[in-house]
Amino acid sequence: MEEIFQASAQQKEKFRTAANRLLNSCFLLKKKEDTRKDYIFVKENRDQFLLFFDLLGYDLLINEDQGVIGLSNRSGTGRLELKKYESILLLILRLLYLEKRKEISAFSEEVTVLMEEIREKYALLKIKNKPYMDKSMEQRMVSLFRRYNILQNLDSDITKADARIVIYPSVIMAVTVENINAYHDMTKRKLEEYTADRKGEDDGWDDEASDQGTADQLALL
Repeated sequence: MEEIFQASAQQKEKFRTAANRLLNSCFLLKKKEDTRKDYIFVKENRDQFLLFFDLLGYDLLINEDQGVIGLSNRSGTGRLELKKYESILLLILRLLYLEKRKEISAFSEEVTVLMEEIREKYALLKIKNKPYMDKSMEQRMVSLFRRYNILQNLDSDITKADARIVIYPSVIMAVTVENINAYHDMTKRKLEEYTADRKGEDDGWDDEASDQGTADQLALL
């Protein structure tokens, strides 16, 4: 920590900027233009950042293969609770990312999906009270996950079927798992759980409610 206090004003400002960006946006991405410099700075000064975030109760996670840096709160507090539909859409994004990644030969290529593909995955769930995504739902999804560096829309009108959405590898780090194949199975299983009928019960759909039974929190906040 002494190195931080002894650093130049310019270095301190870079440290402050990168640390705040991590705390506010959850992820830094090597391939994302507005986080690339912060990603490189944190990676080059990882020891100082490890000590700093350790004092705050966070683990600093650096995945150089995927070009992602994130935070994990050891106490489980300070996480973003997702509403039920947000949880479902995050799972769909993860599933699409894993499926598309298998199709792409070069890891350097970005994973890009069409809004229609997200709609199709959602429609397959056949949720009684909300069987299809509406424009408001789509706009809120993109706004939320773009804020946390999970995705980026390439087209301004995201309600069009052919609107392109880049899904970042941070979607994998959002929920930690030891094995990518087990994670893929878990994702599909969780999606299937949403389609299971409850005996004599309503499906409990509520846009304003958070769902504590699944990936209702961005794990790294």
